[in-house]
Amino acid sequence: MSTLSERILRAPEGDYVDRKVDRAYAHDGTGVLALEAWRRMGGNRFGKDTRYYLQFDHIVPANNSTTATLQHELREFAREKSMQFSDIGCGICHQIMCEDAILPGEIVVGADSHSVTPGAFGAFATGVGATDMAAIWLTGETWFKVPASVGIHITGKLSGAAEAKDLALAYVGKLGMDGATSQALEFVGEGVSSLSMDERLVLANLSVEAGAKAGLFYADDVTIRYLREQGRSGTVQVPEPCTYGQELDFDLADIVPLVAIPHRVDTSRPVEDLAGLALDQVFVGTCTNGRYSDLARFARLVKGKKVAVRTIVVPASAAVLKKTIRTGVLVDIIEAGCTIGTPGCGPCIGYHMGVLGEGEICLSTANRNFKNRMGVGGEIYLGSIATAAASAVKGEITSPEAV
Repeated sequence: MSTLSERILRAPEGDYVDRKVDRAYAHDGTGVLALEAWRRMGGNRFGKDTRYYLQFDHIVPANNSTTATLQHELREFAREKSMQFSDIGCGICHQIMCEDAILPGEIVVGADSHSVTPGAFGAFATGVGATDMAAIWLTGETWFKVPASVGIHITGKLSGAAEAKDLALAYVGKLGMDGATSQALEFVGEGVSSLSMDERLVLANLSVEAGAKAGLFYADDVTIRYLREQGRSGTVQVPEPCTYGQELDFDLADIVPLVAIPHRVDTSRPVEDLAGLALDQVFVGTCTNGRYSDLARFARLVKGKKVAVRTIVVPASAAVLKKTIRTGVLVDIIEAGCTIGTPGCGPCIGYHMGVLGEGEICLSTANRNFKNRMGVGGEIYLGSIATAAASAVKGEITSPEAV
């Protein structure tokens, strides 16, 4: 019997296959490089029967004239080729794809490492380099080595202040940053049914931080209900008995708030062990934790209080931003003293809208805390929405269970 990756790619583990890509997407950073490679390949066509997307999310608004000029060229190319284009303010590519496009069983390829995120829908979603994306633009296809799979068995329910982000940091910590290199993570077990789609997106998103090629959930009733609410439809995927190369077990009731310390994602420790560490900045957002449920939870925790440190909140998409406005969530966040950024990647990649200075410390809800990622000499601690809210109010790393 087959793993989900084997079923979608239609071949056993270890085989090399050429497959048509259902959806291919790039952003303003990788799109520039893909366009250059496409032209070097003699680009004069796009492959048929593949849906192509280009989303501006990484350095928008443009941070200098060079960036603006490159983006202008890429905009013209997207229009010329009739790509599905999302411009400034529409949001992060992975979030947009999950809101508007992905279906169970699809093969989805993005020119960004966190293109594993749509695997939460039961799709085989993975990241490729710009040259591979250029080849997909030309042919509509690409090659895969069908990955071995790691079974992440989940039981129970989250309790207390623990969130899906804490589980994500826990499994990355257990696997290590290269513990699942070129493999696929499959999240299975009776505990999965207690996780919302937003929570599953968090878990799929961080799979690449363990080196994984993909992170997949089987589409179930939760998936189908979410798709229906978004105007889409899909089919439930029933797990088959299969063999995993590695297996990890997590009881959600045992998960506690965690923080990953610089400069590795797999270095998580209980938040209470780091309590009292002074912060210069708190950043809430990204393709990991910038969804409406995240911002609503953050607003609930800071409502009626004032943050004690500069706090930047960036919605993951325009749709998220609109909902925070309609529901009053945005007002609560602003009244708490937070600053709102343009929907997109913002400070996460250290180009603009929240760059750290030498020696500054940030608590971030993002997925990476690599050295110099958010600014040369800055240090990044990764945590959940609840941890970010508690820490923003105190101005220091604070356990959400202590407030």
